[in-house]
Amino acid sequence: MYKIIITFLTWFFSTNSLAHGITEEAKRSMIEGGYLQYIWLGAEHMITGYDHLLFLFGVIFFLATFKDIVKFISVFTLGHSITLILATFMGITANYWLVDAVIALSVCYKGFDNNKYFESYFGMKKAPNLLFMVLIFGLIHGFGLSTRLQQLPLGEKGSAMLMRIISFNVGVELGQIVALGLMMIILSGIRHTHSFKRFSRVANDGLILAGFMLVLMQLHGYLHTSSPDEFGFSEDNHIHHHQNLDKEKKQEYIHDSL
Repeated sequence: MYKIIITFLTWFFSTNSLAHGITEEAKRSMIEGGYLQYIWLGAEHMITGYDHLLFLFGVIFFLATFKDIVKFISVFTLGHSITLILATFMGITANYWLVDAVIALSVCYKGFDNNKYFESYFGMKKAPNLLFMVLIFGLIHGFGLSTRLQQLPLGEKGSAMLMRIISFNVGVELGQIVALGLMMIILSGIRHTHSFKRFSRVANDGLILAGFMLVLMQLHGYLHTSSPDEFGFSEDNHIHHHQNLDKEKKQEYIHDSL
């Protein structure tokens, strides 16, 4: 069992640590493609952005009316559009591992809020205003997207660069609409069942756990990139080292099983 857990954790960190980044293939396609390519990449980035999707899932979890969903998602969209466009155009950036760690904390926050742990654990009469918090986290999520977008060949500042940023943001919104549609279908199917109350507690505890694991994953990546010498290999060989370790662990597990 111990070896299975070690194998899983090795696989988790090696495959997911770069899952939310921009691949070299994507960078090449951006040079060769036009605005439509940026739209496609934005949509792909949102649909595969597990931290963004988990947060959105938490936001709409108890929203039963279309009006409420539009209100909260509009505020979130406004927040991440502001920082995505402005921070990218102005070249404002930060260590993306740390930004993504804060985004992961937003997932923990939403699960914590949904299960009313602010009231039960901290004795608060009411949790912080949800609409305001969604706006704040939207700004942070947008900054996280900006740190990734700035890895792309956006060109010099001007109308062309702004259009590439806006195209990417349009793609993000399209991906968000698709993801929200699927979430609403799932939630509407179970919201009126007898087991929904139990499901909601387990699901939101799961959000807290998933967010915590994502925080560890991002801090893991930050330590590797900020102090690579402490791990015995260079920053450039970070992912290759994990892939080799993953392969060795799998081979060892198969050999022992036989």
